[in-house]
Amino acid sequence: MLDLERLRALHSVATYGSVSAAADVLHVTTSAVSQQLAKLERETGQKLLERNGRGVRLTDAAELLVAHAERILSLVEQAQADLEAHRGSVVGQLTVAAFPTAVRGLMPAALGILRADHPDLRLLVREEDPNQSMPLVSRGDFDMAVVQDWNNEPLPLPEGLCKGVICDDVADVALPAGHPLAGRDAIDLKELAGDPWISSSPDSICCDWLLRTLRAVDSEPRIEHMVYEFASQLSLVAAGFGNVILPRLGRCDVPPGVAVVPLADPLSRRVYALWREEAARRPGIRAVVGALRAAVPPGVPVFTDAPA
Repeated sequence: MLDLERLRALHSVATYGSVSAAADVLHVTTSAVSQQLAKLERETGQKLLERNGRGVRLTDAAELLVAHAERILSLVEQAQADLEAHRGSVVGQLTVAAFPTAVRGLMPAALGILRADHPDLRLLVREEDPNQSMPLVSRGDFDMAVVQDWNNEPLPLPEGLCKGVICDDVADVALPAGHPLAGRDAIDLKELAGDPWISSSPDSICCDWLLRTLRAVDSEPRIEHMVYEFASQLSLVAAGFGNVILPRLGRCDVPPGVAVVPLADPLSRRVYALWREEAARRPGIRAVVGALRAAVPPGVPVFTDAPA
């Protein structure tokens, strides 16, 4: 009989292109993945991997087995979801990928709520940008992801995923205190045309969004510094090196030398939890969504409808 974990190892190699990448995703050593694949080759009596330069490639037999592995792993997840739903208990383990602001602004409180209300549920969190976390959930490497989109640029929901809205998060603009517009009650984004900006890393969803948003108001962006964490971005603002679009959920202690001003035409982002359709019946999914909503800070609009 084929071993499930060995099939999972082969599927991960096929998905991520190498044994080392599969090991990273599975949180095991490269040697452990190689051993699983060697055992699978002995079980099947087929060679599954061949050398391809410095890497490996799947044989025809491996490609055939991977196609079956995808269906088998999906059925196993459905069975697990059905059993948990039948029992009605919030138990087991869930892995969650979340963007940095959600990790800092939501996860500590949510984890505390889950530990108090559902001590038999173990939640494992990893920080990931939505561009990376959504494929990880679709492939089955994570059970859930906490992602975001903006009111002027909705995030497409990948096929096979469900979502539950957590909250809406309004954004302001953070300016150096000496900026000519720092004392205003509100600012039109067009008024900041030509200013230097500070954004997150170039491969992040927020950087791409900022570029398009500024261009939409006829302002060719001058992104001079790329820093992932808002606390670091605000330090650069305080030193006079640019402006930042600052969501309220991501607002840490604002240092002296920074003025936070609302936008006349508000920008906001919506925070979602995503999971695979076959896992939708797991009570743990609903428990995590509820805990995330309960963890939203005061003043941020929360959604209380059932997960979609």
